[in-house]
Amino acid sequence: MLLLLAEYLTSIESGFAVLQYITVRGIMGILTALILSLMIGPWMIRKLSQQKIGQVVRDDGPKSHFSKAGTPTMGGALILVSIAASTLLWADLRNSYVWVVLLTTLLFGAVGWVDDYRKVFRKDPRGLPAKWKYLWQSVIGLGAALFLYFTATDPVQTSYIVPFFKDVSIDTGILFIVISYFVIVGSSNAVNLTDGLDGLAILPTVMVGGALGIIAYLAGHAEFSQYLRIPFVTGTGELVIFCGALVGAGLGFLWFNTYPAQVFMGDVGALALGAALGVVAVVARHEIVLFIMGGIFVAETLSVILQVASFKLTGKRIFRMAPIHHHFELKGWPEPRVIVRFWIITVMLVLFGLATLKLR
Repeated sequence: MLLLLAEYLTSIESGFAVLQYITVRGIMGILTALILSLMIGPWMIRKLSQQKIGQVVRDDGPKSHFSKAGTPTMGGALILVSIAASTLLWADLRNSYVWVVLLTTLLFGAVGWVDDYRKVFRKDPRGLPAKWKYLWQSVIGLGAALFLYFTATDPVQTSYIVPFFKDVSIDTGILFIVISYFVIVGSSNAVNLTDGLDGLAILPTVMVGGALGIIAYLAGHAEFSQYLRIPFVTGTGELVIFCGALVGAGLGFLWFNTYPAQVFMGDVGALALGAALGVVAVVARHEIVLFIMGGIFVAETLSVILQVASFKLTGKRIFRMAPIHHHFELKGWPEPRVIVRFWIITVMLVLFGLATLKLR
């Protein structure tokens, strides 16, 4: 929105041309989303408290979590409002990638909102039934994948890129739709499973989102992409603004979500943010790197899958409780220790993921 205004004002005063630089608008996107979330946060927490929109705690969970019952939830709406406002202000709205990423994020957020609404207002601990939740996630994820496939104008936009190898590019054809669908929906659910401790999910999401923004910028820059031998995808650089907004909004939310949390993001935030990471990775053609950088999300998901499979097949549990962060809690780790150690692991994984850009 402001880019169009800047382009007009540049004809009057050349100084406004600075707003045409993606890096400048990316920084402004971070700051705008951060300031918005810090300003709106206290008001939103008060409103959630007044409406008694509190967290429902599992009876079979760690006893240390019982005191969290009633803590305001659905705070993910704060993140989505900040991301949307900042993106609409600073991004080039003529770029189709901006719209597909933003709309996918908001639609997944809508599914999460319905799930949270049923838990909080209808007092249904199951929330939205799993089959309906997965159905709507599938519809949205498949819709995004189909859009990206049918609007692709260059083979590289649907080719599968393998890191560590300079010239390995697999033409997936229509399988692009299937792969993209699983990346988007899988990432959404993985972040949702991770969101079980104060600040555990949001900072890794911020770190991975920021790294994906760097990758999208490099992939959308002809010279940088050629130097690094990564696919050049025209227009992905504009996703720096969206990723910057995600970073700013996430940090602003962490201000209130850090231990002990004043508010939880709920499914409205977790499902949306996970989908955002997935669709950005698909657009930038770095799905495997997302898998590496989001190793914590992957581990949390695998722990649930293994736990369920083991119990159904053998009647025994592998972990004391899944997702795996609860396993460490039940082993006696204080909650802050689990959180910070998972953050440290994410820092290392994100750095390794970025290193793959050069290790080819």
